[in-house]
Amino acid sequence: MNSLLVLHGPNLNMLGKREPEIYGRNTLEDVNQALLLLAQELGVKLSCYQSNHEGDLVDAIQDAVDQHQGIVINPGAYTHTSVAIRDAISAVSIPTVEVHLSNIHQREPFRHHSYIAPVAVGQICGFGVNSYYLGLRALVHYLQNVPSD
Repeated sequence: MNSLLVLHGPNLNMLGKREPEIYGRNTLEDVNQALLLLAQELGVKLSCYQSNHEGDLVDAIQDAVDQHQGIVINPGAYTHTSVAIRDAISAVSIPTVEVHLSNIHQREPFRHHSYIAPVAVGQICGFGVNSYYLGLRALVHYLQNVPSD
């Protein structure tokens, strides 16, 4: 059974409170509970982790080696600034799907660039909390269809 890691970046602990017109009213706990149910349905194990600190997210990515077969990450604002997170994803070679609640390509120009996208197997954005669920489904599908060595 595949084990997957969901990483939530900075300010995602404020879901449901922070700019609900952009990010919705679901809390991070709501999202995690729904993800755990979906993971069960998809037949995978799931761990969820949130941090406002870049180094903690890098550590979580590095610690995923030999523990998780895939990562779903919402790097939050680190999407547009963190070479460190990008390099960690690249270094571990764990298939990663980048997700965002809002459509980052329709927002302020500084949000249009992602350091993560070039090292991710895909990016899903603009569907609110459904971006997470779509990302998890996409990652499971990807892992089921990766040719064996």
